[in-house]
Amino acid sequence: MLDTVYRDFGTGYVPRWHGDIIDPAAAYLASPRHTLLVALDPDTEDVVATAALDSRGPAHPPNPRHLAERYPSGETAQLRRVYVRPEHRRRGLARRMVAELLDFAAADGGYRSVYLHTDPSVQGAEAFWRSLGKVVHDEREDPGGGNSVVHFEIPMGR
Repeated sequence: MLDTVYRDFGTGYVPRWHGDIIDPAAAYLASPRHTLLVALDPDTEDVVATAALDSRGPAHPPNPRHLAERYPSGETAQLRRVYVRPEHRRRGLARRMVAELLDFAAADGGYRSVYLHTDPSVQGAEAFWRSLGKVVHDEREDPGGGNSVVHFEIPMGR
């Protein structure tokens, strides 16, 4: 996950955004409503992909208020850290992991929606999420250009 924030996002580690990367067990394994999936290369046992889900809706700020109200914590399954190493992309791995996260959310029974946001500057990210869900807010269309963030809702019953 740290490789991705350095390589793909170019931000490096930012504590207020990436605390869950440093302590994934507390973020994704301590609560029975959260989960973290990790895919390993069968030959090298290197981590090649991650995908996580938690029950925290988008916070305002930095996200628009209407999204925080539409996707409240506790009722919203937020997909996070769906990262695949570049050399393992375009093989269906992310799609399979997201399907497992959606099954997890449905089995929980307490989620009414699935939300995520993505950085459209990451190659393939926006097209991937558009293939799975619908855009609920594109910050590039905000007055003044906004942030480069696109927000999605993914149907739970895929």
